[in-house]
Amino acid sequence: MQEELPFGDPLSVPNRDPKGEMTLRDARALYFEANDFGADGGYSKRWVKIDLGRVSLSFPNLPSRVRAVRFHDLDHVLTGYDTDLLGETEISAYEIASGCGGYVAGWVLNLQAFPVGLFLSPTRLFAAYRRGRQCGSLFHQEFDDALLEESVGAARRRLGLDAPLPESASLADRASFAGWLLVSGAFVVTSLALMLAPLGGLARLLF
Repeated sequence: MQEELPFGDPLSVPNRDPKGEMTLRDARALYFEANDFGADGGYSKRWVKIDLGRVSLSFPNLPSRVRAVRFHDLDHVLTGYDTDLLGETEISAYEIASGCGGYVAGWVLNLQAFPVGLFLSPTRLFAAYRRGRQCGSLFHQEFDDALLEESVGAARRRLGLDAPLPESASLADRASFAGWLLVSGAFVVTSLALMLAPLGGLARLLF
């Protein structure tokens, strides 16, 4: 079966604007509203809080993150992937496959989320990755008023999001997916090791 984009959420932009006539600016405003992100999407906040079930993480909302998240939010608008944990792993797969250009923060955030999807729904993770491989990327263009005034439908057609996936995955799809899983897994392990290293040093001093 061909993978369909996940438009099950009645509050998602594709369901509220099925013909894609809204501008990306207006559609993004609906997306911010539906997810309680605030009028500016939280871009002006000094800290970002992420809820992971019973655990919450907070980290600085650096300008480099904001620059990447501006495109990330538009990708949510265009693809319909949710903002829950599974949806974030799906869009990380989509953006890794389509590319984040020179936005290092985009690569970092996506590489952290990508391997988590393997434990939640590997089928949906792979489908989102395949979707990204056949689509263009917003990260390769300027973020400006011209982009925000483009209609949702026009942007989806331009990026190739309106095209169905082939019935079966290619060998290149499978190989590159496995490769990125290895890269992202190594990235997560290395990041955790660097974060925990100071705690190990402190423990040795104390005990």
